[in-house]
Amino acid sequence: MPPSDTNLGRLAENITHFVHALRRAGVGIGTTQIHSALESVVAAGFTRRDDFYVVLRATLITRPEHFETFHQVFRLFWRTPDYIERLMEVMLPALQTIAPDRGPPKAAERRAEEAFDPGTDRQSQSQEHQKLEMDARISWSDTEVIRAKDFEQMTSEELRLASQEIRKLTLPVPPIATRRLIRSHRGARPDMRAMLRRALRRGGEIDRLALRKPGKRPPNLVVLCDVSGSMATYSRMMMHFLHGLTWTTNSGWAKVHVFTFGTRLTNISRALSQKDPDLALEALGREVSDWDGGTRIGAALRDFNLHWSRRVLGQGSVVLLITDGLERGNVGILAREAERLSLSCRQLAWLNPLLRWDEFQAKAGGIRALMPHVDSFRTCHSLDSIADLAKALSSPGVKQPLR
Repeated sequence: MPPSDTNLGRLAENITHFVHALRRAGVGIGTTQIHSALESVVAAGFTRRDDFYVVLRATLITRPEHFETFHQVFRLFWRTPDYIERLMEVMLPALQTIAPDRGPPKAAERRAEEAFDPGTDRQSQSQEHQKLEMDARISWSDTEVIRAKDFEQMTSEELRLASQEIRKLTLPVPPIATRRLIRSHRGARPDMRAMLRRALRRGGEIDRLALRKPGKRPPNLVVLCDVSGSMATYSRMMMHFLHGLTWTTNSGWAKVHVFTFGTRLTNISRALSQKDPDLALEALGREVSDWDGGTRIGAALRDFNLHWSRRVLGQGSVVLLITDGLERGNVGILAREAERLSLSCRQLAWLNPLLRWDEFQAKAGGIRALMPHVDSFRTCHSLDSIADLAKALSSPGVKQPLR
């Protein structure tokens, strides 16, 4: 029996509200997906409860990591007693209900409850937000809880607190020695020019030695950050970290150059140069068009080596490569360009959130291609892992085997 216009209108209205709840839970859904969901639900009919569940999930969810969040939002949104049964009874008399009960992680459940909580209105949420800001933006106990927690498992509130805390982190680095010599009382090389000038003023007599030693200067930091779908949560947190690092005066870096890549390479250094973090992230969103898309690491490194390496990698720069190494392009190109990048910089550090797993094994082709050319392997899944990065950069780069 085809649905009536009235019922279809109710259905479209409630599915739209359901999509808004998913968006508040951190699931990106476009307008085209909403139209596809409406058409698919009407075409599939309402023979079973789990048909409605599966049709919405197939049309609205595009990433596997959002399945559990969708399940929890669906369970909370459609929990009104007999609502789906009454709607399906109008659409189709034959009704069979099967309610799947799955065991989702606690993080997905908390994020879903935050996205759709009938007992919390906008005013109370605003008051709670103001209360948090008046008391303290982040307390010591809250910091201890979230410092070791995976960004992917954080709730919306925890992500907000973590983004504030990560801007406070610094990445100090010792200065590097240069070939230019400077005057020093404890230098190892004589300064003949200074001694001869002093001798001319004293009638040709050399009364003391003038010494020199190699000078020091801060290095440049170059960051290549993967913004593909599998890295979306981690790359967003890294943007907060890099923005704070750009405006940290005591970090010890001369300049910070930041590039993003998914399907194309984008220089976002100018966007992050804005002091206001909201304006910086807004400008970043306008410039990066391939966020949450595919991955072409080899092509991005080739573009960087061809057009940017000579501009930003001079004089002993340090490179941070932030990616999970899941290459979808030619692995041979990735190995060749990674080798060229490693030879062009003083140190190449690879930040991979997959390294947080003890059972991680380098089986993917992209990971195997990158392994021989990086100086250190670090994870970047939590605040503690990013804070420990300074230790790796301050120590000499040593090739380390992957676990």
